[in-house]
Amino acid sequence: MAVAVETLTAAQRELIESRLPLDTGGRAVGELARGRAVGQLRDHVLPRYQSLDAPLLAVVGGSTGAGKSTLVNALVGHPVTRAGAIRPTTRQPILLHHPDEAAWFHSTRILPELERIVGRRRDAPMKGSGPVGQPPSVADPYEVRSDSLVLLAEEAIPRGIALLDAPDIDSIADENRRLAGQLLAAADLWLFVTTANRYADAVPWELLDEAAGRDITVGVVLDRVPEGAAAEIRPHLQSMLTGHGLAQARLFVVQESQVDEHGMLPRTAVEDIASWLEALASDAAERARVAGRTLTGAVEQIAGLAEEVLAAEQEQLEEARHLIDVVAGAFDQARSEVSEAAQDGTLLRGEVLARWQDFVGTGEFFRSLESTIGRMRDRIGAFFTGRPVPVKVVEEAIETGLHAVIVDSAARAVETVQRSWRSTPAGRELLQDAELARLSSGFSDRAAADVRAWQTDLMELIRTEGEGKRFAARMVSFGVNGVAVALMVVVFASTAGLTGLEVGIAGGSAIVGQKLLEAIFGEEAVRRLARKARALLEERIQVLMDSEAERFSARLGTVRAPAEVDRLRVAVAEVRTLVATRPGRAPQTGDSSRG
Repeated sequence: MAVAVETLTAAQRELIESRLPLDTGGRAVGELARGRAVGQLRDHVLPRYQSLDAPLLAVVGGSTGAGKSTLVNALVGHPVTRAGAIRPTTRQPILLHHPDEAAWFHSTRILPELERIVGRRRDAPMKGSGPVGQPPSVADPYEVRSDSLVLLAEEAIPRGIALLDAPDIDSIADENRRLAGQLLAAADLWLFVTTANRYADAVPWELLDEAAGRDITVGVVLDRVPEGAAAEIRPHLQSMLTGHGLAQARLFVVQESQVDEHGMLPRTAVEDIASWLEALASDAAERARVAGRTLTGAVEQIAGLAEEVLAAEQEQLEEARHLIDVVAGAFDQARSEVSEAAQDGTLLRGEVLARWQDFVGTGEFFRSLESTIGRMRDRIGAFFTGRPVPVKVVEEAIETGLHAVIVDSAARAVETVQRSWRSTPAGRELLQDAELARLSSGFSDRAAADVRAWQTDLMELIRTEGEGKRFAARMVSFGVNGVAVALMVVVFASTAGLTGLEVGIAGGSAIVGQKLLEAIFGEEAVRRLARKARALLEERIQVLMDSEAERFSARLGTVRAPAEVDRLRVAVAEVRTLVATRPGRAPQTGDSSRG
């Protein structure tokens, strides 16, 4: 038993930790399955494994007005639960047990979420009553409390079994229906009450189908049968039970009888039911068989429910991967767009081109440009003794142009993500967050700061490359900033590398920058500087785009990681193994009827 408890406790933990945040097709099914599995483990399966000798819990359930409370009152011999014309009639669960077995139910061994209220008969002397652990007080068992369980000690209840009068399974109150389902799931056996004119209704059979699926021991009470009608109704109901996999369910027929002034049926009307319960309570071996059979069926059902949760979580993983792939693809494209624009001459047009040409000079400079690097070095200083535009103007033009490319590419990535995410329910739900509707408010400022930081990177790169006195002297005439601008121009027009520069791009402006750099550093050094400059820019763009993509990816952070889902997969497999190794199911005892 210790192994079973350990296995089921692990499964309960993994089910509780499972998460289904995305709006996928299987989310509703998974959430329902998780709630049922966790509730059944908490309320019945684990407590029963840990206390195999505890009294059986027989839950009396049925539709509104079926006569559950009247039946329970008749079994006890006096009124203990509410019965009447008001609907719903049973609004709070009342658990009746033998006084000697109070300890089994006063604790939170079963149904731990329900507060215990110790009730007493109104005509009984007041002893210690009230919420468990609280000072004695008179408890009203009929106060509407869906989060509590009234405990009543009754000598008429045989040792070894307890009766729990549950709310209506078809109650007009949602909380009552939910509570009825919870109590039935916690039962060792069901005493299901229906009537002669409503036994074919759909709602009762939905629950009876579940009982068949769990292989739980069931006693069906056909109540309020008109005189002479049992011979016709009982065979029909029995055939329906057989058709629904409940051929071995006990079937009891309660004739329509006149109740007394207290609303009590005569004891003879329920004698067969009372005898069945007493015989079961007095037979320890039979109680163990019933408890074990129900337990086996419950564990098997939990395995199936856990598999539904696992399938739903797997679906969550797949949907999250799809949504993340969309984000990654969109921002990878944005990075590629910036990278291409920063190499194919796109940035050497318009304002950048004009400012660069103003900086290096047009006309005379190009006419005086010599093909040999040596003569270029001699003339470079003389050229810069004129008054070209300040290098700051070129830097600002480059900053503006590169900034615009980055922001435009990122904005297109956001639009791509939105368009794709809106095509799925999960994506649409996530996009309800207004912050994802556009670029983040600080993106433009971060992009501008990164462009300026890259320009500073290049100046530091040039200083490092030109640490020698010879290089330093060559840069005196036009400064580190001017050399850095020339390096940017070379980078912006080097799709195929420095050796593949197209003279036609931007009127040969890149060639001017290349020649200028070669005059200072030499051809091989220029190649190295261009590669480093490009890598530095791509690193900054990568970080910038990743930070923007993270806004979307972060919305998927509540989906569990594959390794976490695998833990649930392992737990489900171990529960399946537990089911396979338990003894086979025993048949239920035969039919008993009262005509």
